[in-house]
Amino acid sequence: MTDARAIALDLLQDVLRRRRALDEALEANIDLARLEPRDRAFARLLSATVLRRLGQIDAAIDARLERPLPAKREIVRDILRLGIAQIAFLELAPHAAVDTSVALARARGQAGLTGLVNALLRRVAEAGPLPADDPEHLNVPGWLWRSWVAAFGIETAGAVARANLAEAPLDITIKDPESAAHWAAALDAEILPTGSLRRRAGGDPATLPGFAEGSWWVQDAAAALPTRLLGDVAGLRVADLCAAPGGKTLQLAAAGANVAAVDISEKRLGRLRRNLERVGLGAETVAADAAAWTPPEPLDAVLLDAPCTATGTLRRHPDIAWNKGPEDVGRLAAVQDRLLKAALQIVRPGGTVVYATCSLQPEECGERIAALAAGGTAFEIDPVGPHGIPGLGDAITSDGALRTLPCHWAERGGIDGFYAVRLRRAG
Repeated sequence: MTDARAIALDLLQDVLRRRRALDEALEANIDLARLEPRDRAFARLLSATVLRRLGQIDAAIDARLERPLPAKREIVRDILRLGIAQIAFLELAPHAAVDTSVALARARGQAGLTGLVNALLRRVAEAGPLPADDPEHLNVPGWLWRSWVAAFGIETAGAVARANLAEAPLDITIKDPESAAHWAAALDAEILPTGSLRRRAGGDPATLPGFAEGSWWVQDAAAALPTRLLGDVAGLRVADLCAAPGGKTLQLAAAGANVAAVDISEKRLGRLRRNLERVGLGAETVAADAAAWTPPEPLDAVLLDAPCTATGTLRRHPDIAWNKGPEDVGRLAAVQDRLLKAALQIVRPGGTVVYATCSLQPEECGERIAALAAGGTAFEIDPVGPHGIPGLGDAITSDGALRTLPCHWAERGGIDGFYAVRLRRAG
């Protein structure tokens, strides 16, 4: 059985049972590529919807089970999750969701529990829709919710949780900013205040006008902001550390910088090189540990988009909520410290380092800058002014860093959570 629902089940098990990133599971699933484009999109949407609404869905299951499912029957819970997602959130015909879920259970060796699947899903359908919002924050793991409340307050934490329930729109960076109006019309997109284009209708990027010709690339509007903090980079020697898949490298190259794109993964660098080739831009690519790499001479600027828990990107990557934990925050903070120290060592005195993460966790953001200062590294923060990022004045912190939240630009469809701070090396 290789239809879209069966593949969605495989994807869900890859993420929840094998702790694989959803994007990796999608790329590795050979059956997915055999589906028609519409069915491929449905398989991805269905699995992502389950992950985005997992807390609500599991609460609905547990409320209707007379006794817990045996541990060896986890696949049945996953089949129920897919069925409830179709009924409650994708608004598909209940009878179709029930019948296909029963068939899926039978095909996966769970014939003895098809009666339970049938009865439970029918009860869900008869009870009416689940709440559209998440008043109890069921869809956020407890540790993550508590950290957001501590960092942002309960009201903002709730707004972040609600923003993460929506599919993110398709954001685009234009190679030639002067052509933004042309591509906005061609792509049926909105020009955002920061210059990115936003296409609410989404779609497969490879099928859209201008993609094959290399006129633009996909990049969340928030992810495009850290590069802006470097200012005019034309003619400057700039390193993009932890560079793959390369959106920021493309930005720097398009702006005229002499870029060295450094990443520890040769495989990821291969993707970056293909992106450079598609858009007709050049950059040096270096496969190395960015914390140990040394350029031939000191650089003018470094952009460090450090490895992190990526909790600011749950709109696009809902698997992260369930596959990351507080232990990952601490582990990655140590990596970030090494990279930050190294970045400041390879710029010239007076040179600029922009440190960025797509995390909402303070331990991976401002606390890393405080730790850098406490360790004796000589630098100063070069604050972003209140009008430094058009349309996002409320995303500038009191110390001049950038802190976007998924609930920012709610009327425009939200934005990823990003932190970025501009540092100057002393001397």
